[in-house]
Amino acid sequence: MDFLQTFQNPDFLVGLLKIIWINILLSGDNAVVIALAARGLPPEQQKKAIFFGSGAAVVLRIGLTIVAAWLLELQGLQIIGGLLLLWIGAQLLADEEEGEDEAHEHASLFSAVRTILIADLVMSLDNVIGVAAAAKGDQVLLILGLLISIPLVIFGSSMMIKLMERFPIIITLGAALIGWVGGETVASDVLLRDFAGENHWFHMAAAAAGAVIVLAWGKLIELKNTSKAPEEA
Repeated sequence: MDFLQTFQNPDFLVGLLKIIWINILLSGDNAVVIALAARGLPPEQQKKAIFFGSGAAVVLRIGLTIVAAWLLELQGLQIIGGLLLLWIGAQLLADEEEGEDEAHEHASLFSAVRTILIADLVMSLDNVIGVAAAAKGDQVLLILGLLISIPLVIFGSSMMIKLMERFPIIITLGAALIGWVGGETVASDVLLRDFAGENHWFHMAAAAAGAVIVLAWGKLIELKNTSKAPEEA
């Protein structure tokens, strides 16, 4: 009875809709990461990677929401996380440059889910603040809102994979997006807060630099792999 009354409470329903909407807005980059990580898998494993990766990522977000405010005050944490995102973006782009056959050969369900979780862990630090604010301390509201967002992320990831197969340029753009988020994450660190506050251009410059670094880094890895191939042959 109490459970039914909770759902009949207008404030609860408004809060739930807010959390779902925030997740739709903030999960676009997560869907790109999931799609990039899973695209080299066979179709059946793609579905598993998307399902397990999305579900585990949402569970991770629930835990992160509880400690996000504290984590965001740790000096250097977001710099490390941002640099990790740059590495992930470069690796995912390099997998694409290797070619279709080699990407399938190197991809595995475990590595795809691992990449999804690491990237989501870093990308969710800022996002969960908005979700926590909408929940206003209501843990039931928080968990329900995040669980409802799972099918939204799964649908978005599945659609991105189909688009990547049809328009390969989206893979490059997706890697650049990861780099952009990585640069923004570095610029948001506590150590750089005062500098960023005094120089409003810094966030945009750091984000753009992150995108360029990922594209250049991915190309460099691809060139190294190409030069190694004749030696191994």
